[in-house]
Amino acid sequence: MGREWWRGAVIYQIYPRSFLDTNGDGIGDLPGIVERLDYIAGLGVDAIWISPFFTSPMADFGYDIADFCGVDPMFGTLADFDRVLKKAHDHGLKVMIDQVLSHCSSAHAWFQESRQSRDNPKADWFVWADPKPDGSPPNNWLSLFGGVAWTWEPRRSQYYLHNFLPSQPDLNFHNPEVSAAQLDNLKFWLDRGVDGFRLDSINFPYHDALLRDNPAKPAHLRTGRGFSPDNPYAYQYHIHNNTQPENLGLLEDVRALLDRYDDVGALGEISSEDSLATTAEYCTARRLHMAYSFELLTEDGSARHIRSTVEALEARMRDGWPCWAVSNHDVQRAVSRWGSGDADPALARQLIALVCSLRGAVCLYQGEELGLPEADLPYEALRDPYGKAFWPNFKGRDGCRTPLPWTDGPQGGFSQGTPWLPVPEAHRVRSVAVQNADSDSTLHAARAFLRWRKQQPALVHGSIRFLDAPEPLLAFVRESADERLLLVFNLSAVPARWAAPANTSLLAIPGFSGVTHDGENLHLPARSVALARVGGSL
Repeated sequence: MGREWWRGAVIYQIYPRSFLDTNGDGIGDLPGIVERLDYIAGLGVDAIWISPFFTSPMADFGYDIADFCGVDPMFGTLADFDRVLKKAHDHGLKVMIDQVLSHCSSAHAWFQESRQSRDNPKADWFVWADPKPDGSPPNNWLSLFGGVAWTWEPRRSQYYLHNFLPSQPDLNFHNPEVSAAQLDNLKFWLDRGVDGFRLDSINFPYHDALLRDNPAKPAHLRTGRGFSPDNPYAYQYHIHNNTQPENLGLLEDVRALLDRYDDVGALGEISSEDSLATTAEYCTARRLHMAYSFELLTEDGSARHIRSTVEALEARMRDGWPCWAVSNHDVQRAVSRWGSGDADPALARQLIALVCSLRGAVCLYQGEELGLPEADLPYEALRDPYGKAFWPNFKGRDGCRTPLPWTDGPQGGFSQGTPWLPVPEAHRVRSVAVQNADSDSTLHAARAFLRWRKQQPALVHGSIRFLDAPEPLLAFVRESADERLLLVFNLSAVPARWAAPANTSLLAIPGFSGVTHDGENLHLPARSVALARVGGSL
């Protein structure tokens, strides 16, 4: 892919627990990834991002890491990871892995030592604080998973901070030994040959050293991605427990390490009070290569919201590179979220074309290429502690994490055993095997679009400019030195018409047909995409 491979790359996210199980224990594994890399390469993507496969008690399914440099036995071995790396590279795929810098598992040796006393070598590696005179926590900070962000440790007679689960204690980056240790962990994987990192919650490593209270948020502003309506986390402005100025220095240290290696990239996940501003601040030539936030992972899939989000980031970002996603392992699948529960194949195709046409890199979550809807699971099937805590108002993240269906047979061809989460019938009928056999399927359309995209410099590296269009139409131009492409999306479930610019010439991409041009207007069926070359002034 040449230098700076990540610019304009399509990155396929693998959630390894749910990708393919090869040993019959019901949990996907690294050998399963090796076995299906041909399939991923055949999609036309440029890279894979593998969610955590590290040693972990799995309280948060791998995001609670007990050994940053070890592979959990349920996923395989370091040798299996090396096989993934080699085969991916043989297919021309770059490999990114998750890294969680801000916290670890309470089972990690660092925390086990730190919690024993106030004077051991790791005593200051975590965020410890004395109680208030009445014995209550040191401030009002709340956990994203609900409830107080502090847990009492009787061996030290102190509280420790956890922005997530109590079993995910926050590391104290005000101690330089901590950042040095985490940089060493990154170096371990870089030396092994990875092409980059997806940095989880990268605005969370530093906290306010004065432990000041977060201010209250008015009721009408208590919104956010993935929050249950009754999650108290939404009641505060989180200005002291994350996104601190000192974090910029950490990012510069990470970038300095990465710059010692040949053409690697860092993708940061950002969730802050003003995520677009933080994304622009974090993505510079001295910090992250790319970042994404959650603006397109919310309930609002309107043309107005998409345009305003992209334009706001474009106006702020100078030398960084955006990354866009409409689905991942933490939110309801987009085809259900933006389709009002209707798993319309036309919407599934449109979403792939839309996110892959914005300026920047793209993260596609496994199953998007199949148009999988959100799985509706009963309470007794839930595994996510977040969902269990807030049932029934919020069902957690299990509905987007169910196993990828490879066939329409029992367990969807995912496992010979009992899958860790059930494979619903609505997914099995959309399996890889079923869609491979259907030339009009979402899978074939996704492959066609991704392969076509690779050949369009304007989509990979070009600029973006939005054109005025009435809701529910979204129209923009991608332009490079060699070409100008017009893309128009009818985001509604009813047909629409739009006055096209002069010299508009529609393009025929398999799976994206039905739009017509009468010389003046584009006629767009429901959930359709107009792809065109355009000349003249706009």
